[in-house]
Amino acid sequence: MATGKTNTALGLAKADKNDEFYTLLEDIETEMVYYRDQFQGKTIFLNCDDPEESNFWKYFSLNFDFLGLKGLISTHYVYENEEGPAYMLRYDAQAGTNDEKVTKKLLSGDGDFRSKECLELLEEADIVITNPPFSLWREYLATLVEYEKQFIILGNLNAVTYQDVFPLIKNNKLWWGVSRNGSGSMWFRVPKDAPDKTGQKIDEKGNRYQTIGTTCWYTNMEHKQRHEELILTKFYESNENDYPYYDNYNAIEVSRVVNIPMDYEGAMGVPITFLGKYNPDQFEIIGATESEGKGFSSGLWDSDSKFAQSVVDGKRKYKRLFIKNKNPITKQEILGL
Repeated sequence: MATGKTNTALGLAKADKNDEFYTLLEDIETEMVYYRDQFQGKTIFLNCDDPEESNFWKYFSLNFDFLGLKGLISTHYVYENEEGPAYMLRYDAQAGTNDEKVTKKLLSGDGDFRSKECLELLEEADIVITNPPFSLWREYLATLVEYEKQFIILGNLNAVTYQDVFPLIKNNKLWWGVSRNGSGSMWFRVPKDAPDKTGQKIDEKGNRYQTIGTTCWYTNMEHKQRHEELILTKFYESNENDYPYYDNYNAIEVSRVVNIPMDYEGAMGVPITFLGKYNPDQFEIIGATESEGKGFSSGLWDSDSKFAQSVVDGKRKYKRLFIKNKNPITKQEILGL
């Protein structure tokens, strides 16, 4: 069973508005289209979503019949300083009239996703879809994995190399979605009284929005885009100076995904944005830089260097994934020589 920790951390994070980011409807629509056939006959659980605020509830309730859903559940969390009880909203395809299909039930607790009653709802559900609290993202993901649920959730792209996330990535139990693949920014609506920060805007109705450039979708649901071949156009042979070896890792540096050479058989360090183009039929992820010191680099790291970050000619690089091309091809083979 999932941990029985109190909701103190969640309450503190919510109290200073650091975790209230409401996903825009257009971003939900853009991503969900890639999984439409997999929603048929399933019960979807939005376990971090107040239906009165959530565009996730709006999207799935409005498209309930179109998607062929069996059920839709959303639980409302009551913050420490918020009035009113926590509640659950349920949309049931098996109910009678349209007015009877949506029912509201008060929760005995505060609606924390780790509470007993929310975990019971989690067991009932087939797929979990939401934007979980950023401050509790690791624990939230661990709960979904423990309960063996399918999911589509938002998270920080830098989570790729977390000690409790990277093994899932490496073993093809977790990957990125489609519409957010490490490039560009994503806008979220935040409370009107949220702290002023850079990257904010206010619309004509006074709604406040915050842009976050490191947000992406994480999922364990298949989509055909993740099996599209990445077209490679570069060669390592005769261009060795473009691919220097790391000072502290037994691999070559590939500074951009578009520069991955098609003819290199060994370990290559690539930016974590590679996951947006990762095809498990074409590449193998063999490691990651040792930012958390958990042996992620499969023996590539020279621990005597004392630097967890990858280093080239004394200059540190950002987080890297280490990959191998499963089917390298030489220039001679292409030319038929």
